[in-house]
Amino acid sequence: MSVKPSHLPRLRRQTLRFLNDPDYALRETSTQDINDGLDALALSMGAGDLFWVGRDMAALAVHSGGQLAAARWATADRPSSCGLLFWEDGIGHIDSGGVQIPVEACAWGPHQGEMLLWLLMSRTRLATEVNQAGRFEIVTEEIPPLIPVYGATIPVTAEPVSMADLDPGLPQPVVAALAAAWLMMQQPLLIDRTQERADKTTARAYNREGQPAPEVSLVDLRRQYTPQDRDPDAGTDQRTYRNRWIVSGHWRNQPYGPERSLRRQTWVPAHMKGPEGAPLLSTEKVNVWRR
Repeated sequence: MSVKPSHLPRLRRQTLRFLNDPDYALRETSTQDINDGLDALALSMGAGDLFWVGRDMAALAVHSGGQLAAARWATADRPSSCGLLFWEDGIGHIDSGGVQIPVEACAWGPHQGEMLLWLLMSRTRLATEVNQAGRFEIVTEEIPPLIPVYGATIPVTAEPVSMADLDPGLPQPVVAALAAAWLMMQQPLLIDRTQERADKTTARAYNREGQPAPEVSLVDLRRQYTPQDRDPDAGTDQRTYRNRWIVSGHWRNQPYGPERSLRRQTWVPAHMKGPEGAPLLSTEKVNVWRR
């Protein structure tokens, strides 16, 4: 079963039960440093905002993140001080001793003067991988819905931090995509942000505790183009676009000033082009998992 936006509050709630349980298997086998990181993860997840990123937005984040050599990680640069973001279909992988572990979510928050970033995968994804391998079984009742797979701190500085200077255990494409997504969330002409409520079961559980059910921010690309977009190189045959594709970020000699008579270089961010609902063409490898 794929994770829907309305599921995210419930998955967070259930994951926190594991993280706050001293008998949780991961805690019993971890060092004190890792347990301190799990404590910080629990605090950030419990207090943070929830985000769910659609597959088109995720593909654009990966593409444009590849052009980010550095990024800032201060509170002002994040969509919220603490947060949990789930990527539809996943965002990449982390290598663990030659085993490729999918990354489907990112959680962040303050920790010892820096920003703590955790990468997570879903229990659903793990169960699917195990069933396909057919070599062993997992006891799902003993595993949280969102499984922490790697955590690291990132310096909070006034100047951008080079991607090359981050913890080498963090996969750069994933971290760069997260930074790119945060930047694009600040561009209302590029993205749509809507709110979705928790599923009814979760909402009732919060109600019983006298708390409002959290909402999830859905982040996806604004539909800037329609099926009537014409191919500028098509001549007079009125051919329409059959696919969508990513247009790389580029500089544009933009007119401005009195009667738009002056020119200046303006950065145009990478964006998606083509008719809504058409297949997405990829000109480079993008690690997006599909169930």
